[in-house]
Amino acid sequence: MKQEIYSAGIDIGTSTTQLIFSRITIENMANAYSVPRISIVDKEVIYRSNIYNTPLIGSTEIDAKKIREIVLGEYQKSGFRPEDLSTGAVIITGETARKKNASEVLRVLSNMAGDFVVATAGPDLESVLAAKGAGTDTLSKEQNVTVANVDIGGGTSNIAVYRNGTLVATSCLDIGGRLIRIEHGKISYIYDRLQKLLQQQGIQIQVGEVADEQKLRKICGYMVSQLAEALNLKARSPEHAAFYTNQGAAVPEQVMVQALTFSGGVADCIETNAGDAYRYGDIGPLLGSAVARHPAFQKVRIYRAKETIRATVVGAGTHTTTVSGSTISYSTKCLPVKNIPVLKVSREAERDPKQLQEEILARLPIYYSEGKAEPAAIALTAEDYHSFREVQQLAEALLTGTKDLYTNGFPLIVVIECDIAKALGNMLRAALGKERPVICLDSVYVGDGDYIDIGEPLIEGSVVPVVTKTLIFNN
Repeated sequence: MKQEIYSAGIDIGTSTTQLIFSRITIENMANAYSVPRISIVDKEVIYRSNIYNTPLIGSTEIDAKKIREIVLGEYQKSGFRPEDLSTGAVIITGETARKKNASEVLRVLSNMAGDFVVATAGPDLESVLAAKGAGTDTLSKEQNVTVANVDIGGGTSNIAVYRNGTLVATSCLDIGGRLIRIEHGKISYIYDRLQKLLQQQGIQIQVGEVADEQKLRKICGYMVSQLAEALNLKARSPEHAAFYTNQGAAVPEQVMVQALTFSGGVADCIETNAGDAYRYGDIGPLLGSAVARHPAFQKVRIYRAKETIRATVVGAGTHTTTVSGSTISYSTKCLPVKNIPVLKVSREAERDPKQLQEEILARLPIYYSEGKAEPAAIALTAEDYHSFREVQQLAEALLTGTKDLYTNGFPLIVVIECDIAKALGNMLRAALGKERPVICLDSVYVGDGDYIDIGEPLIEGSVVPVVTKTLIFNN
């Protein structure tokens, strides 16, 4: 049988704010005599909002009131209500994520956008969502090549590299179309870090000076050269490392990119660049023109992205959801749950129940607030536990390590990769009794420091939707 759920994607970027709604179809792919095997079989964007200029208050704050008005207005136009949605993502991307009230805006939108529209941020996740929205992951598999998507927005350029459908690298640089802005023919804003890097290259530019197109083209050429270096299409210069957002990681030098897709607002200026160079009040068109002319990008094949300016929001609205395995155990009274931090047990500790127990006891206080226990999920592969006795030992170790959680009234949440969740969950529930809820899921792959949402059961209770979120910024 099939079941349809609806998802939202809301992207508040440096230059633009937009929203999509999508339909996700889930189906049991197993035959009637097998264990259910639930998969997402179709994703379709069914509503696309207008593209709005991101409203700001000065240069340091997002205008949360106007953002709320935009989102509410698009809900009314689309006919959707928050309660119609099962999943999705709200993301603040690029330079906008550095605004001082970004977290508050995310909180407000998350609360008004349905139980499972969730706040996510971080350049690594943004890179992946943009690439998925651009279709780069599928393209790399179909063409059997290593493809990098370069999502050039207003404040940052996000890179995700895929080889045969598998993500092999992500990166993010402070290169974007709105890092220099122009009003009435004069420079009105320069991103401070970019200005310092340009000064080191002998390029002087100041707020208030007349916008010199030749100088700005030179600056854009320099920025695009840094993108080429980031993609290993050109030798890296001594100052290259300074361009990475929050001193983040570079694409490893051994990764050889064979093809490119471009997304983001600047991508639309690569192929079509007629008109006023400052028509958007920034250097976006000049940056797009510099990409089109740079010889480094002529060394590799360029594929057209499925989405350009909408790539990130499409990725957020259609690619943030997975479903659990079907051999699971859960207490329905505690679902859904939202924004649960993940403690991923190390592989070394996981191999021995006593070490596993000790690691959880030592690390769980990291997630406490002012010394008081807070909800958390324990994640492990469980690939070393096969027999009934081994699973029983695992259950005993988990019960000892997580005592602070369930004795304070929080559900015991365990997510594992291997398919022993039903047996393990039943042991945990038997030990704790009916009054203490347990959620034990398999086929869930998460990292230490991720956050997860777990939704209400689907397909007659055989699976639950799981949203994995990376809330960290590179640092």
